[in-house]
Amino acid sequence: MTSTLTAEPLTAVDRCDRCGAQAYMRVTLPAGGELLFCAHHGRAYTPKLQELDAQIVDEYGRLDEQQPTPAASAGI
Repeated sequence: MTSTLTAEPLTAVDRCDRCGAQAYMRVTLPAGGELLFCAHHGRAYTPKLQELDAQIVDEYGRLDEQQPTPAASAGI
């Protein structure tokens, strides 16, 4: 079950509990506890997490946000 909880947005400081990459998914387990996953591991574990009826907040959409190019950020 995917849910939109009112949790603090994930930041670059939040890291995947599996590999340490930047987290884009926050999972709250039915028994309690929270897990953070990068996009890769979040997608891999989503089917099982849905079976467990975990609450999932994904911020994968942030990956699609337009990032400035190096030239644009340098003011060129």
